[in-house]
Order: sequence, then C-alpha cells, then structure tokens
Amino acid sequence: MNYDKKIDAIVNYIKSGEKSVDNFKVGFEVEHFIINFESMETVHYDGENGVRQSLMEIEEMGYEASYEGENIMGLSADEFAISIEPAAQFEVAFAAKKTMDELFDNYKEVMGKIVPVFDKKNQLLAEVGYQPKSKIDDLPFIPKKRYKYMAKYFKEYAGTHPINMMKGSGSLQVAIDFKDEGDFKKKFFVSNAISAFLYSIFDNAYIFEGEVYPKHNLRQTIWENCDKGRTGVYPFAFDKDLSYKKYAEKILATDSIFIHKNGEDIYTGPTPFEEIFDEDSSDDMIYHALSIVFPDVRLKKYIEVRMPDNVPYPYNFAAVALIKNMFYDEDILDFLYELFADMTYEKLQILKEKTVMQGIDTIYKDKKISEWMLEIIEMIKEDYKYVRPLEELLKKDQTPKDIYESLYKQDSKNAIYQYSANKFIKEN
Repeated sequence: MNYDKKIDAIVNYIKSGEKSVDNFKVGFEVEHFIINFESMETVHYDGENGVRQSLMEIEEMGYEASYEGENIMGLSADEFAISIEPAAQFEVAFAAKKTMDELFDNYKEVMGKIVPVFDKKNQLLAEVGYQPKSKIDDLPFIPKKRYKYMAKYFKEYAGTHPINMMKGSGSLQVAIDFKDEGDFKKKFFVSNAISAFLYSIFDNAYIFEGEVYPKHNLRQTIWENCDKGRTGVYPFAFDKDLSYKKYAEKILATDSIFIHKNGEDIYTGPTPFEEIFDEDSSDDMIYHALSIVFPDVRLKKYIEVRMPDNVPYPYNFAAVALIKNMFYDEDILDFLYELFADMTYEKLQILKEKTVMQGIDTIYKDKKISEWMLEIIEMIKEDYKYVRPLEELLKKDQTPKDIYESLYKQDSKNAIYQYSANKFIKEN
C-alpha cells in the first residue's frame, strides 16, 4: 500500500466518526487505584483478594469478560467497560450519553454494582491523580504482554517518567464529538490550547512516590517527560492547516511498540506504523495506532480530552459537564477560540512550566487561570448544577488537591476514603 492510501485509510476511519449536532454525546472514563483501607497500600492483581479475584466476581454478575491466557483482563456490558491498567489500576469507561443526567444515572447504577465487590474486602476505589502511598517499584506489572513490551520500549527510547505514567497515574478522560473537519479543527485547537488550565483546576496528586509532592500538576509533568513522540501536546495542533491528514501523518510516523497478530501481542519496538500498514491497514490496526499514542488530546472517532486527574464526586461530574459545555455550547467555544487565538506550541509550553510552580494562580494574559475558569463557568447554562461545586472551589482559590491535603493532614485514611467511589455509593 502506498503512502497516500495509508493516509486515506486513517482519515476515512476518523471521518466515519463525524456526527450531526443532534446526535452529539459525551462519554467519560476514570482510572481508580484499588487501595487496602487499613494499610493504604495498592492492591495487586494476583493473590488473595487481588484485583483478578474481584474481576472474576464481577464477571459472575453476567458480564462479558476478556482474557489473556487464564488471566481476566476486562469486562464489558452495554453501559460500561472495565479494563485493567499496568499496575492493576481499575479503569471504568461509561457509555456516552446525550445529557449529564443520563450519564449520572448510569454512573450511579454501574458503580452501585461494582463498589460492593471491593467494599466487602475493605478495599477502596481511590480517586486521586497518583498512587496514594505505594511506590511504582513495589507494584508488579499485571500479566499482560503489551505492558511488558511498552516498558521495554520506554526504557530504551522514552523520557524520564514513562513507568510513573504506566503504574502511578490516574486520570479522568472525556470524549466529545465533532460534526466535520472544520468542527474538529476548532475543537482540537481549543482543547490543546486550554490543556494547562484543565491540568491545573483538576490537579489532584498530593503524594508522589510515598512523599508529599511540593509542586502542582504532577500528571502534567509526568506526561511531558514520558515519550515526546506520543505524549504532551502535538505541535501541529496550532497550525492553520490542521487537518485529519496531519493527524494521520503523525500516526504513521509514530513507533508502533507492539501489534496484535495471529491472536497475540508481538513486540515491534521502533518500527513506525507506516511500515506496519504495509501488511495490515485494517480498522483494528488503525484503532490500535490511534490508541497507542497518549497526547493530552487524542483523536479517534471522537476527541478525547485527557488532562484532568481522577477526582471524586462531585468534581468528576463537574469536569465532564465543564468539558461538554466548552465544546458543545457554540458561544463558549467561540469565546475560547478567541481567548487562545494567538496560542502557539511554544507559548503553551512556557505556560505549562509556570503552572507547575503556580497552579491555578498562574497568570494568562491579564487574569489568573482560576479567574478565567470562573468566567467560563458563568457562561454555562444547561448543566450549571453539575459545575457549581467546581465554581465554589475555584472561588476559594482551591483545587481538589488542596482539599485532599487538608484532609490528609488530619487523617490520611479518612482522606482516601473521602476521595473514593465507595463514599459516593454509600451516600447515594
């Protein structure tokens, strides 16, 4: 297959995700740490009361499971899907819905089934941005070949923090739709331009490798120092000629690390997808190619906004509602497009560096990040009830991390309980 046909295959795949405005939905997924409430240590995949055992108990409820050999690796149903990250982080992806109320109802129902499995083991589904106590060197990889391949590749070719990303980090990701290429360009530009803002207001990583982290936006720093070829912000996000094609060109130039072939994952290391596509340009391979990159904003058949740390209720739904309205309310989207009209990759990198030291107090143009976000929240009409808790937090010049810190200093165990899905289910 020649180069142009490879580009066309990816472009056509992305284009197939276009939707009419009437059919726009929003979806989200969250990465939890499974924590032993007594020790606050992270629960491993194997062993008595391990994550593997819990997955098998959930499977018994009637959900479809996926296995690698004898090891259960995920579960799926109409309204959600569960997958396990490298150090047994428990990721739940919730089916996309048109309204926040539908999303919230589904979230309550799904978590109401999952949480009791862990409750009876005295385990919490912790909602923080980094491991609350355990260190990554003490956490084994789950028995999934692809994660060993990723670790092998990152050790040789990547930056300083890829294993922290794999084993240590927990995020909240929001999926938004686009109607055509022009709509994609506008949303992709804005979502990248505002990345430092979203990292800052949803900063929720107080502990790093067992110690208090003295700066801000830990996950942002980890991603910036993971693998510059596939993480952070893609410089072309700010190009005037941004297009599906430009994104496809980036994908073809990206190292593949591994591919799935003949029923198993095979290490391919630095072989770029341009070469991989000579043998396989199927939709499955395109999906893999689009999924094995981890930029702040990722494109598939929808746009993934990936900056927020995982945060507890009500801030998790504030994050989803905020992002939904930023990109589906044309007045807000136009406001943001104008606000960041002169943003460049270089300016954004400088802004990100400042936020590491100053967080939401970082000045952009003539206002602090917190002030800009309050102005945006004031424009939200449809889902204001969901973003109000975030508004109240920002008016206090605080982030979820600040609340966690105050709780932690009083009682570390209570802090992690307060920042867990278990608390949400008990109260709802």
